[in-house]
Amino acid sequence: MKRIFSGIQPSGEIHIGNYVGAIRNWSRLADDYDCIFSIVDLHAMTIEYDVSEMRERIIKTAAINFASGLTPDRCIFFVQSHVKEHAELAWIFNCITPIGELERMTQFKMKAQQHRANVNMGLLDYPVLQAADILLYKAEFVPVGEDQVQHVELTRDIARRFNNRFGETFPLPDVLLSDAPKILGTDGKSKMSKSMNNYIGLLESEDVIWEKIRTAVTDENRKRRSDPGNPSICNIYTIHTAFSSPEELDMIDRECRKAGIGCIDCKKILMKNLWKEIAPIQEKAKEFLNNENEVKDILRDGAKKCKQISESVMAEVKEKTGISPF
Repeated sequence: MKRIFSGIQPSGEIHIGNYVGAIRNWSRLADDYDCIFSIVDLHAMTIEYDVSEMRERIIKTAAINFASGLTPDRCIFFVQSHVKEHAELAWIFNCITPIGELERMTQFKMKAQQHRANVNMGLLDYPVLQAADILLYKAEFVPVGEDQVQHVELTRDIARRFNNRFGETFPLPDVLLSDAPKILGTDGKSKMSKSMNNYIGLLESEDVIWEKIRTAVTDENRKRRSDPGNPSICNIYTIHTAFSSPEELDMIDRECRKAGIGCIDCKKILMKNLWKEIAPIQEKAKEFLNNENEVKDILRDGAKKCKQISESVMAEVKEKTGISPF
């Protein structure tokens, strides 16, 4: 099977945007590809964080992914920093990557604006480490959203540059674009984020999730229940497309446009369908969180498997670049 690599930062508070855009998509791909997934803690270090919370965030992120179907029988799952070859290959790629290419990256410009007091080298170098993550396993596909396509294009450029200079070594990975809808936060305007306090956490209680959905922004032009709505500009309807059936979507679209259904009624349908999908995940995640040793064992075993691959690839890279051990 063709190999896939992708990673998720250990935010600790996985929300439904993360789940729909990445985790659920990964689980669907796991049966058809040779999948390697990573908790990319080195990437998470590019912004300030509470050191005392990092281990807990890693365990929680792993537990949610396992509970969502990304179990050892279906994929390899590990922690990025537990395989030192990621950083080692990133340094080699640094030496063949022009700074100008990194400064033009859209994500860097955006992050630099968000974290003006901490525009560090790691933030600039983020996509080079990402390229190392992917190419260390000679992955052929990378499942991403539109916002990460530019990073995969840079990965292809780095692979091409390395191959031209040192000999054919790395494949040029292709993007696997997710067809998941782009879910905004409960404010209906910004990307769902814990820092923006506009998120719906995957492990939050039913009551908490309902309160967030109940008060979430809908079509702002619909002032009264009798006003016709426009689902195409309503974030709640967008979330519906991720959790509701085609028949329900048709009904909601039709009834909303003719004011046959109110926003609260619409939100109740969403809550029912959302909870039906995530309640079993919550139960499984709690089981994993109550047995941290099992989570750690899975991550250690994943790192061992990745080490077997990464050490072999790095031996090849060192031989070709002339820095192999005597």
